[in-house]
Amino acid sequence: MTKKKDKDKINLKKTLTLFEIFSFASGSMISSGLFVLPSIVFQEAGPSIIISYIIAAMLLLPAVYSKSELATAMPKSGGTYFYVHRTLGPLFGTFAGFANWLSISLKSAFALIGIGIFIEPLIGIQSPIYIKIIAIFFTILFTVLNIFSVKESGKAQTTMVLFLIGLLLLYIIFGFEKFNIQHFLPFKKSGWKGIFTVTGMIFISYGGLTKVASIAEEIKNPGEIIPKGLFGAYVIVSLLYFSVVSITIGLLPSNIMISTLTPISDGGKIIFGNTGYILLTIAAFLSFITTANAGILSASRIPLAMSNDNLLPSIIGKINIKFQTPIISILLTSIFMIVVIAFLDIKELVKVASTMMLILFAFDNLSVILMRESNILAYKPKFNTILYPYLQITGIVFYIILIIEMGKIPLLITLFFFILSIVWYFLYSKSRVQNESAIINIVEKITSKELKTVNLSNELKDILFQRDDIIEDRFDKIIKDCDILDIEDNIDYKTLFKIVSNKLSKRTKCSENELFDLLIQREKDSSTVIKDGVAIPHLIINGKNQFEILIVRSKNGILWANDKKPVYIVFVLAGTIDQRNFHLQALMAIAQILQNKNFESLWKKANNKEELRNLILLSERIRKNEI
Repeated sequence: MTKKKDKDKINLKKTLTLFEIFSFASGSMISSGLFVLPSIVFQEAGPSIIISYIIAAMLLLPAVYSKSELATAMPKSGGTYFYVHRTLGPLFGTFAGFANWLSISLKSAFALIGIGIFIEPLIGIQSPIYIKIIAIFFTILFTVLNIFSVKESGKAQTTMVLFLIGLLLLYIIFGFEKFNIQHFLPFKKSGWKGIFTVTGMIFISYGGLTKVASIAEEIKNPGEIIPKGLFGAYVIVSLLYFSVVSITIGLLPSNIMISTLTPISDGGKIIFGNTGYILLTIAAFLSFITTANAGILSASRIPLAMSNDNLLPSIIGKINIKFQTPIISILLTSIFMIVVIAFLDIKELVKVASTMMLILFAFDNLSVILMRESNILAYKPKFNTILYPYLQITGIVFYIILIIEMGKIPLLITLFFFILSIVWYFLYSKSRVQNESAIINIVEKITSKELKTVNLSNELKDILFQRDDIIEDRFDKIIKDCDILDIEDNIDYKTLFKIVSNKLSKRTKCSENELFDLLIQREKDSSTVIKDGVAIPHLIINGKNQFEILIVRSKNGILWANDKKPVYIVFVLAGTIDQRNFHLQALMAIAQILQNKNFESLWKKANNKEELRNLILLSERIRKNEI
């Protein structure tokens, strides 16, 4: 397996704030789904499309909750790809990565085409070629912006989204004055069947909301910011969708709603005259810009994450030292989008992108279930989804129904794409990856202990340290390197001391007999059992600059001197006199660890030594620089 050296990796800068995340999420949703799509779906269901927008928003909730939990537990570039890879393994991860990248790129390319559609009339020549040229120009522009700085991209996104929301609020407020309720009759043109059909068609309008997870690695304090940013954008944009579409139906007669491709701009003309038309055209233009910009940013992080996992060549994961952005991944994404704009029928491919995005949403919900049921100790999301697992199961069921509603062609194309992903996996990726997945942990529950692995648990532990900006202290470093004994036999404390003395003699300058005598004498002076089931034998050894910790778990309990209750947790500390201060600090650290909620129950459930080690490293405690 080819493995990247950690020293060659450059971490992405954490620069994005709550307001910028809100802007990226909002900007990804307010696009063609609002400014173009209402007139198209109006032909299917008439005024009842407002119910379709409400249902679509409700059906998005499972994905938003699941994505928030996963993103706060694993704030890494790649979003859904990363979660699927870590839960279902590299084969499904390869498909999820390509599908995620493709769907976001196609949605962004469609937004860039929208820019061309709105600008093309200004040049006085109506031609599809000019629309494509304009779209390609803006693709290059946003590529440069993303390469030079995510922070500058975030600032630009925030400015555009604020202006966009402001214009839409004015549209809603003044639109009430010319609102005609008669335009809503007849309300259900095609009955409930039409409403549910439209729900599937417009669901992609909300899909951009969860793209934020793809850039989670670059977010400050992701555990707090991601849920707030996602849910804030979800609520505000859902209200905007319902309000703007309702106002537009009340402004435009049915014959105009069916014939126009710019319904919101036409509604602005009714409210404010030509000035309103221009302002809402500007709003539409800004919406396409924000979607395209956010799309390039989030889509480019997926090949980066796949490269880091060796599913794609390492060159794709290269991060520019000066700008600290994944320049190759950004360029690859932009080139693909330019090819799509220049040669492909975007309208048909967006249907495929919609199908893939629904599949990815189902994967998000499934990933939460697998991560929770795997009982991985290092899976510690800052945000927990509600109504688990019923919310996730409900989401999966409805997403499957919506996927079926997309028709045979998108399903066949998606199946073909999945087959290509499998071919790529077996030809390139399989020999290069050995990542453990959460589903393996579930399978291990019914297998022998010899088959249990800890790759995923260790990776999640490292992610949590990075997420919470935890700087390892001396205690952490000692725990990462110390011996851990996992004893199943029934023994007494003297037998344990013999085993411990043998282990510590190999790490210190003391003999096995000397250590054993010190341990026995320490126990005679006073019992080292500090509470039921827990003992901390600690002793001073000869020499200088030595300090060792040895950890013991006894599954059946150790009979301890005169103590009637068995001991299950043992921390053995051995240090020289010059390490006296650290000796006390280590005792304080252990005391804090033992006070963590459910520590003792998790200690008993841990599958192996490395899970015991991670349980200690991930327990909350005060870290001191001097340790």
